[in-house]
Amino acid sequence: MLESALQRLRDGLADTPYEGKVYLVGGYVRDKLLGRPLPSDVDLVLEGDALALAQFLYERGVASHPPVTFPRFGTAMVHVDDLAVELVTARAESYHDTSRKPAQVQPATLYEDALRRDFTVNTLLENLHTGEIVDPLGVGLQDLQAKRLRTPRDPRETFYEDPLRMLRAVRFAVQLGFTLDPAAADAIRAQAERLRIVSIERIQTEFTRLMDSPQAAAGLQMLLEMRLLAQFAEPLLPMVGCTQNDYHLYDVWGHSLKTVEGVDPTGLAMPAWELRLAALLHDVGKPATRTVDADGAVHFYEHDRVGAEIARNWLRALRYPTATLERVSKLVRMHMRPGFYTPQWSDAAVRRLIRDAGELLEPLLRLVEADIRAQRHDVAHADIAALRARIAQVQAAQSPARWRSPLTGEQIMRHFGLKPSPLVGQIKRHLEEQVIEGALQPDDTEHALRLAEAYLREARGASS
Repeated sequence: MLESALQRLRDGLADTPYEGKVYLVGGYVRDKLLGRPLPSDVDLVLEGDALALAQFLYERGVASHPPVTFPRFGTAMVHVDDLAVELVTARAESYHDTSRKPAQVQPATLYEDALRRDFTVNTLLENLHTGEIVDPLGVGLQDLQAKRLRTPRDPRETFYEDPLRMLRAVRFAVQLGFTLDPAAADAIRAQAERLRIVSIERIQTEFTRLMDSPQAAAGLQMLLEMRLLAQFAEPLLPMVGCTQNDYHLYDVWGHSLKTVEGVDPTGLAMPAWELRLAALLHDVGKPATRTVDADGAVHFYEHDRVGAEIARNWLRALRYPTATLERVSKLVRMHMRPGFYTPQWSDAAVRRLIRDAGELLEPLLRLVEADIRAQRHDVAHADIAALRARIAQVQAAQSPARWRSPLTGEQIMRHFGLKPSPLVGQIKRHLEEQVIEGALQPDDTEHALRLAEAYLREARGASS
């Protein structure tokens, strides 16, 4: 899809004044030279009017829709087949202190355009038609080969103009396996507070990209060391230096990073970054619940419950969607339960775990496996492989779809003359528990009515 769309661009601009004057730039060129998977979108730059080029592509039938233009910045967006293409006028920029958005933009040369970009390895150009690689600054290829991440200009200027680049520096360093230039690292530490002028939505997007990387744990440690984590993730900071009990080799922060590093998101329905978020946050409630007995024993009572609330509030502050809040906080809340598994568990206990975890059962087991691997190996832990086998056995004996109340809420209300209320849900939940315990068959409505009547009588007696 990518190459065919690029060929359509080449063909559409052949024998026109644009031929040989349009360049691919940024991540596409960098990743192609590194032999990495190519991005799903591309940037094109030219010394000329990008908006006019976008309109030209549409009129020629190359672009599938009229261009979306941003005249102030000299950029336009089109799609060629399914490929998103951003067209950029080579430009120079100036900034206000209180915003990462350029205050002034003016046309410039390719060299000047390269100077305004974030990192030298992202300034390399590929001529759309000839395939020639152009290194406007004369250092981009050298830095790419040396796996060095540095800014085109003084890093203090580059990061001051757009503080989001500081987060990008960390992400690129860990994703590409590059070494961050010491001057750039010093500039980030000195200006970390400036990240606060960036919108939380942009920070969340960049943080999500980092968490989507298998190298997320290394990136998180860099964020901490660069003082960036403190700018948007204060609830995580108490984990640093919070010592644990004898089951652990690391403090809470180190253990959490090991869990992020070890969790396996392969083949799951939920995004990899969400599972890594749950791994990062699974013990976030420990600092707030840490207690020490007279004999020196360390405990974290109800850290799962407290941690789920901290996780929910922090993710909400970062403007993550509700579905993410629900999934991550549920994994945090439930992460202790599989760890208590023993062969003495009843089938009902296994059924409850299956029911309560729902679609998150497999992510939960993956999280717990990583959690255990991040602890001391010479201490006995729950056998999650044995739990998996037990889950399969219980599911094979009876489908989880049958673990439901024989009576609907409407049937309960109609039979007992009740109005919609929490009591109806409590009765239904009680009947479901009886099914899970094996004391009630899921299709035995008569027995269910008797159990419901007894529950209702007891509930009314308790409230009288």
